[in-house]
Amino acid sequence: MSAEQSAVLAEFARACRAAARSVSLYPATHPAIQTSLSRVMAAAERLIPSGDLLLTVLPDTLGIDGRSPAKPDPAIVELAELMHDRLVGTVRIERAAGVQDWHALLLLLARPADELIAEGGIARAWAEAGRAHFELREIDYAEVLRERAGRDASQWDAIIAYCLQGSAGPLDERALAALIDTLGDAGRFAELLGRFQSAAAAGEVPMGARAAAFLHLVEELLKATAERPKAQGEDAVLQTAADAMSRVTPDMLLAVIRHTLSPEPAQAQLATAVVNRIKDETIASFVAGSVVNERGASERLAQAFEALVPELDRKERLLDLAKEEAAESPLGREPGFEDLWQSAHHMLTSYSDERYVSAEYARELSSARTQAIDVERTSDDPPERIQGWLGTVSNQAVRDLDVQLLLDLLAIEQETAPWGEVARLVTAEIDRRVQAGRMEDAQQLTSALVRETSPEGHEPIRHAAESALDALVAGPFSRHLVARLRAVEDPDVEPVTGLCRTIGPRIIKPLAQALAAEENVRTIRRLRELLFGFGAAGRESVEQLKLSANPAVRRTAIELLRMFGGEEALAELSTMLGDRDPQVQREAIRAIIQRGSPEAFALLQRALVAGGARTTVLQEVIGLRDERVVPLLCAVLTGSMPRGALVEIHAQVMDALGGLGSHAESTRALREALYRGKWWAPFRTAALRGAAAAALRRIGTPETVAILEEAARHGSRGVRKAVRPYLRVPPQRERQHA
Repeated sequence: MSAEQSAVLAEFARACRAAARSVSLYPATHPAIQTSLSRVMAAAERLIPSGDLLLTVLPDTLGIDGRSPAKPDPAIVELAELMHDRLVGTVRIERAAGVQDWHALLLLLARPADELIAEGGIARAWAEAGRAHFELREIDYAEVLRERAGRDASQWDAIIAYCLQGSAGPLDERALAALIDTLGDAGRFAELLGRFQSAAAAGEVPMGARAAAFLHLVEELLKATAERPKAQGEDAVLQTAADAMSRVTPDMLLAVIRHTLSPEPAQAQLATAVVNRIKDETIASFVAGSVVNERGASERLAQAFEALVPELDRKERLLDLAKEEAAESPLGREPGFEDLWQSAHHMLTSYSDERYVSAEYARELSSARTQAIDVERTSDDPPERIQGWLGTVSNQAVRDLDVQLLLDLLAIEQETAPWGEVARLVTAEIDRRVQAGRMEDAQQLTSALVRETSPEGHEPIRHAAESALDALVAGPFSRHLVARLRAVEDPDVEPVTGLCRTIGPRIIKPLAQALAAEENVRTIRRLRELLFGFGAAGRESVEQLKLSANPAVRRTAIELLRMFGGEEALAELSTMLGDRDPQVQREAIRAIIQRGSPEAFALLQRALVAGGARTTVLQEVIGLRDERVVPLLCAVLTGSMPRGALVEIHAQVMDALGGLGSHAESTRALREALYRGKWWAPFRTAALRGAAAAALRRIGTPETVAILEEAARHGSRGVRKAVRPYLRVPPQRERQHA
């Protein structure tokens, strides 16, 4: 557009921005309002020569009849951002618009964008105002999503409807693909969440139900990525959801936080996992966005901020970050920003629940404050008494008091439902104490829960105690335990393992799952010792460990099977003979041999004859130098024909039998091997007969020598040739030579 029209548009934009601020601060009859509206009308008359004007709103500028300003002007940019945030696409302005019309429009533009969207959008609000001379066209939010997300937003609508309606069954493939596309991109997920909030507000869905639907959305993402590695699946989903929390309203965030105390363990666990992953930068962006949108800090924002950041020093640091971000917004460029931020800062750092305190309690508090001032003025207490008083409010003392309060509540409460609520608080506190390394506190609280599951506990609340412990080990608690095991030095391992023993066998499966994925050698050793400490109860962890990609973990499964024994253990050991790691194979073979039962030797015999690991099995069996393996070796020698790879197996078995001394069974097997042979395989037959003769001579007993002499006199030509070299050396000398 021309320079003149651009200048008039900039003047109009400045007048509108100033008037929008005025109408939000003063009543309609205030002189400042009348002055501001007069300037707007005068600028509009210069902008609209005759008839009406169609003003097009873009994210960072305003257009007239398809033309943009000759050069960017901050006032035009600010007015464009203000209107675009409220989803205004175009405004048709009639020259006949009066003061009341402009006042009604500017009042709408001064309202927070989230509030307008929650009430159905600015077009609906303008229609309900009943004013004429303006025609507002609202941006189609579905089109916005198509532009930003690069896909048909109808899929997002389907996802939102699915979650808000609590639908059962899986999402359809297209909607699921659209949902997975948001994974890892907090910005796109936040856009989906923004549409989700708008849809929930338009349908007048209660805030608690909105939070539950949001958690349903996260749960669907977790299901869709369950087969992925953890860093691409569970962790990525939860972190994306946590990062998007900067874009929700304070009411929505408070509703999600309240779901961490949900009576449904799965929902409480999921909400806790999301809230615990909210980073400081996300909290700062959440505060900055809320202050900018609401032009100040609301009580709901203060409640949410207090729930996320109870520590005052951390509040100050995050508010500094939030201020920097808010200062970059159009609000930050307004003259009154510093005063507005100071007011918000005070609200957020001094939030109090005074309105929820009874008058009597408030009087007591006031009296206590007065007494403290009197004591300070008197100042006649000795230093040691003052130090004693200060010690009662130290960080450690408050933490101890917190633990004692929870212990007392568990002991005092006898009703099942209230006790279950306390138990959920206790399990969350146990997890926090473990993360902070305060194992003694975690041990006290855990012991109190476990006590209620024993015969000494109260029968009515036993089931609630069991459920609380199950929810504890099913959540992130187990990962935090393993993280402690990984971080602490050896002297500090016992408190962690003691806590696991207190919880009992229900912790075995999560620990086994952690061990199956663990790479740190020291942590693997500690987890192994911990699982061994559970004895036979650790049997259920074997299957998980067998599937680990880490050979050291698979060897742990073998050690557990060796410890538990039983025919079932033997069957599972047999499956590990074919493991791809030779060391795992050897450990499995040793465990089977140590069983020493006929079933164990039969299993190894099958592996020697037909198994893919027979070379490893043979080496291990021979390497044992144990007379108990003689029947096994003899069974291989007599129960299979030496063909192919078994030729070398037979030769090694005969050599091993020769070194294990005199046994009637081995003597019979070697004699049979000496006379066995095939005329069509003369070289193989000669080699094996020679190996049998050498083994008999090495044993060197009268029985074995007699077999050789008999073979030399009455055997076939090949047999006589095989034994002849071993009859020239006296048995005693032969044995010494060997």
